[in-house]
Amino acid sequence: LGPHWLRTNLINLLTMFSVALRRTAATKSPNAFSFVCRSMSSLPETMKAAVVREVGDAHALKVETDFPTPALEAGKVIVKNEYAGINFIDTYHRKGMYPRDLPFVGGQEGGGTVAAVSDEAAAEGIKVGDRVAYSVFGSYAEYTAVPAAKLLPVPEGVGLDTATACVVQGLTAHYLTTSAHANLIKPGEWCLIHGVGGGTCQWAAQMAKLRGHKVIGTCSKGKEEIAKNLGCDELLVLDEVPGTSYEDYESMDIVAKVMEITDGVGCKSVIDGIGKSTVDISLGSLAHRGIFISFGNASGAVPAFPVLRLIGKSGYVTRPKLLDYTTTREELVGRADEIFGWLKEGKLNVSVDTTFPLDEAAEGHLYLEAGKSKGKVLYSI
Repeated sequence: LGPHWLRTNLINLLTMFSVALRRTAATKSPNAFSFVCRSMSSLPETMKAAVVREVGDAHALKVETDFPTPALEAGKVIVKNEYAGINFIDTYHRKGMYPRDLPFVGGQEGGGTVAAVSDEAAAEGIKVGDRVAYSVFGSYAEYTAVPAAKLLPVPEGVGLDTATACVVQGLTAHYLTTSAHANLIKPGEWCLIHGVGGGTCQWAAQMAKLRGHKVIGTCSKGKEEIAKNLGCDELLVLDEVPGTSYEDYESMDIVAKVMEITDGVGCKSVIDGIGKSTVDISLGSLAHRGIFISFGNASGAVPAFPVLRLIGKSGYVTRPKLLDYTTTREELVGRADEIFGWLKEGKLNVSVDTTFPLDEAAEGHLYLEAGKSKGKVLYSI
């Protein structure tokens, strides 16, 4: 250990004691010193992170080795990440489709161990070394500051890679199949789910079946083997767009197939993360008073359409997002507990497709955007 390390850690130590002394003077409580005990660690001043300083293509995601390590703030913990999930929404942030203040650390899904704990988090029973998963911005990094209320304890028997995969994709699939349909679909009724060979909708197809729905899934020929194991009642296997791994949604008359399968009734719920290429199919496949749930833009954003298009079947449409279905700690943990329970009982088959080292941050985004994934894509950190 060289002089720079000693000097840096001495400064950190003196700073923390200074904070504690001020808090002791302000609160007249010796317990203020407990903050020091829970936050002293070998956390470095800087860390490796995949950072966006200018929006653009996948190469706008630059790996930096001297990005400032986040500070421990009241009500938060610092998580030392082992994995970060790669999701399509991350590409929307990187491209500027969903604007964020620059620069920013990419990602919003991670899993690892707690490295430092604030007083408030400690009061809730969170300890250094706890295995956790979470969804907050800034997970493409060695360390992430996470509000205690956003932490999901990872139970024994569930790997951190699987737990990380659960956070965005699993929770998204959960709200899509339990809440976003506003109870317009009942057990025994038909649901159409696009792209079941990919990440989120692999989860959604299985969860819809667990809810008692009958499922029609679509997938490309290249992902047929994965999709066959999800329990769909009917699987529509599509040609691939030449030169890609994406489904060619013009290679089959999906609406006609849906009506044939459902005896002309249609689907009470359509879960669509594809977007531009499938909006007409989704609307055309609805049953009377069915709901079109548009949650993603894999093929491009859904273009505006007149609400009168819904009048033929008195249809519904919603464009939900995960944050609005995990608005309280109780709701977040309730969803996660049910998912972790299904995992431990073997009722969910989770596929981690590929894990990229964080140093290959751009390659991870390129892989996802090319439609190659057959399950969850992660960074190892």
